[in-house]
Amino acid sequence: MLTVLLHCLLIIAARIADVSIGTIRTIMVVQGRRGLSFILAFFEVAIWVTVVSGVIGQVRAQPLYVVAYALGFALGNYIGMTIEQQIALGRQVVRIMTRRGMELAQAFRDQGLRVTQFDGLGRDGPVQELFIELGRREVRRVVAEARTLDPLCYYIIDDIRAASSAREPLGEDTGWRGVLKRK
Repeated sequence: MLTVLLHCLLIIAARIADVSIGTIRTIMVVQGRRGLSFILAFFEVAIWVTVVSGVIGQVRAQPLYVVAYALGFALGNYIGMTIEQQIALGRQVVRIMTRRGMELAQAFRDQGLRVTQFDGLGRDGPVQELFIELGRREVRRVVAEARTLDPLCYYIIDDIRAASSAREPLGEDTGWRGVLKRK
């Protein structure tokens, strides 16, 4: 029985690993990060094939392996999403609709953020829409500050897959980092 429980723990750990890798890989695919997606896919499938080949032949003799396999899959999804949120790769745009556009825009510009303002007409009258492009790690802070400055503001957060920039282009990465970032 101890051997079965040990095998169950190994199955759970392996499924957590391969599903977590798969979750992160899917997000890398969506972001267009081909190199990183390639590497993650290799390890994801290598782990998966190893686990599946060990479990399939033993399912009738040890039905507990099915439970371990399913539990590892569920935990892998949860843990993979948590890891991805902590890594927070990529950029997002925060669109803020507010009646206090000048005040918010200046506050964010004072922090060095690039803010683009548009005049608009909301349900209850004139508003300004602010566009702010950020790294994903900065988004929560900016939204919290916007809500502090204008508790009635409305915001939308969008992922950015590609964007042109008025900034000076940085030198291209070379070596393995450049390969991982190529689309």
